[in-house]
Amino acid sequence: MKSLQISALHQAYAKGEETVESVMEKCLQRADELAPEVWIRKLTAEEVAVYVQALEGESPETKPLYGIPFVIKDNIDLGGIPTTAGCPDYKFVPEQSAHVVEQLIQAGAIPLGKTNLDQFATGLVGTRSPYGACPNSFDPDYVSGGSSSGSAVAVADGCASFSLGTDTAGSGRVPAAFNNLIGLKPSKGLLSCSGVVPACKSLDCVSIFALDAADAQAVFDVANHFDPSDCYARELEQAPVISSGWKFGVPKREQLKFFGSREYESAFSESLDMLEKAGGTRVEVDFQPFLDAANLLYSGAWVNERHAAVGEFIEANPEAVLDTTRTIILSGLAIPAPDVFKGFYKLQEFKRVADEVMGSVDLIVTPTAGTPYKIDEVNADPVQLNTNLGYYTNYMNLLDYAAIAVPTALTPSVPFGVTLVSFSGHDLKLLQLADRLHQVSGLNVGKTERRPMPLELSPNKKRTIDVAVCGAHLNGYPLHHQLEDLGAVFVESTETAKAYRMFAFETDGIAKPGLIRDAENGGRIYVEIYRLTYQNFGKFVAAIPAPLGIGKIKLRGGAEVCGFIAEPEVSSLGKDITELGDWRKFAG
Repeated sequence: MKSLQISALHQAYAKGEETVESVMEKCLQRADELAPEVWIRKLTAEEVAVYVQALEGESPETKPLYGIPFVIKDNIDLGGIPTTAGCPDYKFVPEQSAHVVEQLIQAGAIPLGKTNLDQFATGLVGTRSPYGACPNSFDPDYVSGGSSSGSAVAVADGCASFSLGTDTAGSGRVPAAFNNLIGLKPSKGLLSCSGVVPACKSLDCVSIFALDAADAQAVFDVANHFDPSDCYARELEQAPVISSGWKFGVPKREQLKFFGSREYESAFSESLDMLEKAGGTRVEVDFQPFLDAANLLYSGAWVNERHAAVGEFIEANPEAVLDTTRTIILSGLAIPAPDVFKGFYKLQEFKRVADEVMGSVDLIVTPTAGTPYKIDEVNADPVQLNTNLGYYTNYMNLLDYAAIAVPTALTPSVPFGVTLVSFSGHDLKLLQLADRLHQVSGLNVGKTERRPMPLELSPNKKRTIDVAVCGAHLNGYPLHHQLEDLGAVFVESTETAKAYRMFAFETDGIAKPGLIRDAENGGRIYVEIYRLTYQNFGKFVAAIPAPLGIGKIKLRGGAEVCGFIAEPEVSSLGKDITELGDWRKFAG
């Protein structure tokens, strides 16, 4: 298997070099080779086979993540598989998957397992777990970063194409930096947190670990689906991407901390040079309001919020929780209610100033972490070293910003990376600039010998797919609203090639046509072409009832698009109306 990058896998499928079955078999074998501390629950071959079988008859053209293996942090639900949040006694088995996981599976992605984490997502180190300290993929003596530890290592070590983590204080960025990955922390609310064990419900984000920015955006396009059941979900209009002349802010020299790591200090300086080479202009900014906001995260209201999430469980089961985790979360009880509100007021003051700083540039750049630590060092001083790792990350969700961690250097210890930060709703802009920086860095992705695939999307435009409809989804007919609800854009009216028979039948009380390819006896059929994002196309397809399905429809002139194809049984169930050539002549 040459590469687990999404486009490379899809090319391998198209050329017949790999099958979904062969890729999953290799990924499961690789999963067994990783350190056991990466995992909490690996799926069996039989469990994975269910997801593989569900893709029969599909392709990358019908499902944008077709046959793409991924893993899930074990505070995010996968239906039928236990969720532990890193605490065995907390374990429960959800009936259904988290909303974000459902979107990915509907798009063709295949889950391989649940990964280790700092217990209850409380930590940036990857050592606070009864399932063991997750070792760094480059040097097992060093921490992997947390709390999304296993999610990062599984991708870097060649087990999955991407993974889901969560990010409240940096958990989706620090592990990315330490393992040579892209770590996308989207704007709050864009990726649903339904089915996620909360850390701080008002701050939590589902994050994406990927080998390059192109893959991160492919996953983001699918996962970015509004979920009305998540009270913090929101839809944001994305800011335009940047063509040229962009400015990046850098903290004042005295505000930068590397905690004694000359390697990381040097790597950051080199990263700034790379950003200039990528087309940016460096501007010094005052980072103090960001640091002031960061200090609130573990000193007030939001510690109390962690108690609101799992505090009752911990109080009832104190021995089930690690000492450090228990101490941090239960400390929220000591915070008086007035101090909670004072924390909110203080944060708003900091945000007003920080937004002014952010507004003076196109983005701000910092190290993702100031230094790496060995596992033994963290075990000897778990609280302070964890605090050090949050120096550049803890403010992010408090101030409602979007961010992406980008690898830029391999140091003698573990990889180094920077974080690009901007306002919420600037996710696509950050992905674009992350891609430019990643390309300039010259790094391979993860632990592979492959380079990052370039991000080739048009500015501020998601990938789309065209679909031909010929009956109840035509404009003015009963199911057309399904296309409107998904934001479909009309492309053109046309006809199929002279190769289809059309049968009228009824399901759910609605008359529908079914097309069956018949090159000898078929005719031309009127169709309307609509354009959907990949994300919404997957949702559209998921709602199609048997005996209809989606396949390739050949149009007049020879072009092919996705469209409704019926199973052969339709010819006996329905009335042949091929000679009409147009559903509207039948249905009126």
